[in-house]
Amino acid sequence: MAIRDVLRAVEDRRDDLAALTADLVRIPTVNPPGENYRDCAEFLGNRLRRRGFDVVYVRAEGSPGDSDRYPRWNVVARKEGSRPGPCVHFNSHIDVVEPGAGWTRNPFGGEMEDGRVYGRGACDMKGGLAASVVAVEAFIDLMPDFPGAIEISGTADEESGGYGGVAYLAGKGFFSKPRVDHVIIPEPLNKDCICLGHRGVWWAKIETKGRIAHGSMPFLGDCAVRHMGALLHAFECELIPVLAARRTEMPVIPPGARSSTLNINSIHGGQREDYEGLPSPCVPDSARLVIDRRFLMEERIEDVKAEVIGILDRLAEERTDFSYAIEDLFEVLPTMTDRDAPVVRAVATGIREVMGREPNYVVSPGTYDQKHVDRIGRLKDCIAYGPGILDLAHQPDEYVGVDDMVDSAKVMARALHELLTGGSRA
Repeated sequence: MAIRDVLRAVEDRRDDLAALTADLVRIPTVNPPGENYRDCAEFLGNRLRRRGFDVVYVRAEGSPGDSDRYPRWNVVARKEGSRPGPCVHFNSHIDVVEPGAGWTRNPFGGEMEDGRVYGRGACDMKGGLAASVVAVEAFIDLMPDFPGAIEISGTADEESGGYGGVAYLAGKGFFSKPRVDHVIIPEPLNKDCICLGHRGVWWAKIETKGRIAHGSMPFLGDCAVRHMGALLHAFECELIPVLAARRTEMPVIPPGARSSTLNINSIHGGQREDYEGLPSPCVPDSARLVIDRRFLMEERIEDVKAEVIGILDRLAEERTDFSYAIEDLFEVLPTMTDRDAPVVRAVATGIREVMGREPNYVVSPGTYDQKHVDRIGRLKDCIAYGPGILDLAHQPDEYVGVDDMVDSAKVMARALHELLTGGSRA
């Protein structure tokens, strides 16, 4: 049986692919808080078990957000081939962000119209999950004597860092040799793009401190918000222009993300915000902000932090009574798979054959679960490749095109064939 027959079988399953995507969208796995994970995991697991996969459900007990009310469930399905060989793993996150406002249709309706499946998570990334399932099913139906093994997983919490999903599983050995050799994550980065990795990220919470006093006599207190204003001014005038001038050799998309960036994620000072009455007249003694710093492979995390701390220390010398506290919230180093890696070459071959053009090699501006496969699983042969337009992720009226899913599924099937029949465990 030739690989072209497998690709034809994928095309023949177009309606099933669209229906599977719609069914997945109709399970509202909103994170936070982490709803309906078990339902979605079992829906996927039941389908794959019927196709001969061994299925396990893993709860990430003790991970951030895990509770009896919102347990962090993951599903991993594995099908062994007829003889030894490498293992190819398709990993998709099952969680989605909240719908938000501005929808013109039911965000969890899974509506199909004009060759598109609409709904929260259709693009990011239940369409990619469905494409990987259909690609694998077509492959094993037409090539049942394949060597090695194939795995498909649906994992929790990617939208909040992946610690209840891929990070937990990687810590248990699910993303390491000798169990797994190649990983494809069907994130929506356009069907002709191979995503090699992502920039780094450092989140931190900074508090400036003051002294409370009556608001009619602010000279008797010390306003923490004014201190925070000085910090924001320094960021705006000093740090942000320096970061914008830095450029990376990483092929990050969009081009604006090829520089380092600093985002002010949130800010609060003074009295609590959940009170609807008039505020009391006080000088605020605390102000807090959260920064989201994205950095490049050319930068060291130690230097990234030192730039911010250096500004804070200088302000402490320049401003009377300026004091601060800083807390690390989250950090991930940049990662980028080599363009000559087996999984990259296999997917590139699929793009050339299915779409008749050369692939684009890109790097994501934000992180995704490749970070855990790389840093915890110590598995380098990992990329993101899947259907969907990244700009539609997290937007109202999110959708994924059926044609794009079919094409991506064909590429995945072609890559699977290449990795299993031409790969090795070396």
